[in-house]
Amino acid sequence: MYSLNPYRGCQHNCAYCYAPNVLRQPREHWGDKLLVKKNIPLVLASEMKKKKPGVVGLSTVTDPYQPMEHHFKVTRYCLEQLLIYDYPVHIQTKSALVLRDIDLLKRFSDSQVMFSIGTLHEQERQLLEPNASSIQARISALQQCAAAGLKTAVFFGPVYPTTRIDEIPTFVEKIKNAGVQEIWIDMLHLKPGITENIQKTLQGYPMLLQRFLKPMENYSKIREELQKQGNKHTLRIIDAF
Repeated sequence: MYSLNPYRGCQHNCAYCYAPNVLRQPREHWGDKLLVKKNIPLVLASEMKKKKPGVVGLSTVTDPYQPMEHHFKVTRYCLEQLLIYDYPVHIQTKSALVLRDIDLLKRFSDSQVMFSIGTLHEQERQLLEPNASSIQARISALQQCAAAGLKTAVFFGPVYPTTRIDEIPTFVEKIKNAGVQEIWIDMLHLKPGITENIQKTLQGYPMLLQRFLKPMENYSKIREELQKQGNKHTLRIIDAF
């Protein structure tokens, strides 16, 4: 499997993002500064002449459909190159902008669109994922991707610690009705820098902050209920890590 990241940095500015740790980039400027890899489609075209075909993950560190993709279209240009050799393409995003590229994606022999959804609470999403698409927009986009014949999936992660067990049946039903075939699940991991960033983001919401500082409290029960509902709705449930 190959990893392709057309951008370094992410405007979605999710409070719990692990990417600054991976890239060793200062977290305080993470959502403000963005490196656009304008020449990556040309580099990709050259590399594919020498590489063995394999699944290309777009993206594994930063979102390929963050707001600046509207203007630069680097992800779309990469897809055009990948389509020439028909490499399998698996996309993970939090943006409904992926709908723009359905015309390309449905021409691949193997393409999948996965949306990250960590909560059904839109107000919490607005606080912690301020520049990403709304939850409803993501579910609607999943439905449109499935209707176009694309394989679809949901990354249920990081699971917001505010998630209640009794919300899982509704969540799974919404995902199933959107045409999704599988759900990947992962808990919130409070790596260095993430705890401090969540504290900064939720400083005006003390009760919510208290819940986010105890991410493991209900996770095992949520996972068990998700598996139960997945079996009921014939959805594949996969542990992400």
